Amino acid sequence: MRFWAGCGAGLGRWGSGLGGDRGAGTVLVVGFAVVVWVVGISAVLVGGVRGARHRGEAAADMAALAGAARVADGRGVACARAREIAVGSGARVVRCRVRGEVVDVSVAVDVTMPMGLKGWRIVSRARAGPAGRDGVPWRHMSRCTECQ
Repeated sequence: MRFWAGCGAGLGRWGSGLGGDRGAGTVLVVGFAVVVWVVGISAVLVGGVRGARHRGEAAADMAALAGAARVADGRGVACARAREIAVGSGARVVRCRVRGEVVDVSVAVDVTMPMGLKGWRIVSRARAGPAGRDGVPWRHMSRCTECQ
């Protein structure tokens, strides 16, 4: 009996060696919470970048088409219309070039990051113009556009 009485002596408030893992659960929970937080923030960042990329591509397409529709009115009018459409789509025109009847537009969309991180700028590009006399040829299809 004397052996058991002295086993925990001198260990103070930490008790005998049987409960030596006190606090390990807290460390594991905190570590798991940090992992979940990092994965969540990463998912938000990736989603924001993908959304901005899609918005930029759509804005560039619409701006190029709108500019190509006004190219007969002059280069300035075509690029002004492209800028209007891009701004309405949440983007800004970085470059607008008119070559003949073809309008080439580059737009930028800014991605805001959470927690004050530096944002990114996504640049998308599109080109629009007339289809040509024979229309747009596709593989395995006839070239006649009036037939359809």
